[in-house]
Amino acid sequence: MPVFSIKVSRELKEKMEKYRGRVNWAEEIRKVIEERIKELEAEENFERILRELEKANWSVPKGFSVMSVREDRDSG
Repeated sequence: MPVFSIKVSRELKEKMEKYRGRVNWAEEIRKVIEERIKELEAEENFERILRELEKANWSVPKGFSVMSVREDRDSG
């Protein structure tokens, strides 16, 4: 597995050391990165879908809504 390193302040490093026995920092950081990647991928997928829908240029004929409501009323 490749290694990824970050720089933190001395103060933060000392606090992390204090809780080293209770927190697996590498795992915590890995989870945060994975969640952020999922969010970014979801955003990209959503934007891609919106672009595709815009390309499809879906539209309904003028008066379709009024006509549909009238038909529904008349059928009841």
